[in-house]
Amino acid sequence: MTTQEIAVKVHFVTIDEDNEGQRIDNFLVTKLKGVPKSMIYRIIRKGEVRVNKKRIKPEYKLQIGDMVRVPPVRVSQSNQDNAPSPKLAKVNQLEERIVYEDNYLIALNKPSGIAVHGGSGINYGVIEALRSLRPQQKFLELVHRLDKETSGILLIAKKRSALKHLQDQLRKKLMQKDYLALVRGEWQKHDKLINAPLLKITLKSGERIVRVNPEGKQSQTRFKIVQKYQGATLVKASPLTGRTHQIRVHCQYAGHPIACDEKYSEAKFDDSMREQGLRRLFLHAAQLEFTHPNTEQRKIVQAKIDDDLDAVLAKLKRA
Repeated sequence: MTTQEIAVKVHFVTIDEDNEGQRIDNFLVTKLKGVPKSMIYRIIRKGEVRVNKKRIKPEYKLQIGDMVRVPPVRVSQSNQDNAPSPKLAKVNQLEERIVYEDNYLIALNKPSGIAVHGGSGINYGVIEALRSLRPQQKFLELVHRLDKETSGILLIAKKRSALKHLQDQLRKKLMQKDYLALVRGEWQKHDKLINAPLLKITLKSGERIVRVNPEGKQSQTRFKIVQKYQGATLVKASPLTGRTHQIRVHCQYAGHPIACDEKYSEAKFDDSMREQGLRRLFLHAAQLEFTHPNTEQRKIVQAKIDDDLDAVLAKLKRA
């Protein structure tokens, strides 16, 4: 039985401010839903995609007024059907976890256990789910990322201009992120700033991890003790740089790995935390402070930690 296919007709798109500055390959990924990236690069390379009647490269950045020729592409129905149904419980619950929304952005309290985007064996993530929930929304893009097992504040831009504005703040270190983490042992007061370069490493097994290494990228995280417990400490971690697994590896480097971190924690400590009911990484993006892309006023969005983490803290004895 052959897979049903949908023939998409050639059409032309005039670029407005919502897509200004976006790479043509990323623009086509959004425009041609269900089309594999390999096919998108192929049609660009073959010259089937034109901007102002000229051939372009995948890294070309769109300008206001550009006329983009989007060629006819055959999209398999099975690929179309991969979009998550808005009726799925995991997808539907995201609507209830929006802590702030306006015409420019969404601030979501992301649950632990859902990736921010699909790929590498993951059918869908937060961004695909939100697009399914908001089919009328022309533009939805992640401003930044959170690890799959990390919960808390995640920003999604609703306009290209807002995305650029917010990501500029990230690059210039003008966005303040504060996380809560439960770590092993008694965090020392003098460990207020961890300054340790981080390097991504691929193990023989194919697993990717991050290690403190002098050849790595400069990485800094500020820490503050929130509450001491017997055998553990709740800390506020504020990354000054935005490296992969930064807080998790800096905690490990300081001798205080985060509870139930499958990559960087310690088995004995994790077992003791599981006895208290912990079933996930205890890392939560609690607060984000940034300049609003429209009002230019400083904005603070907060996400309360989930009940399961609260319940674990309630069982621990304060030191």
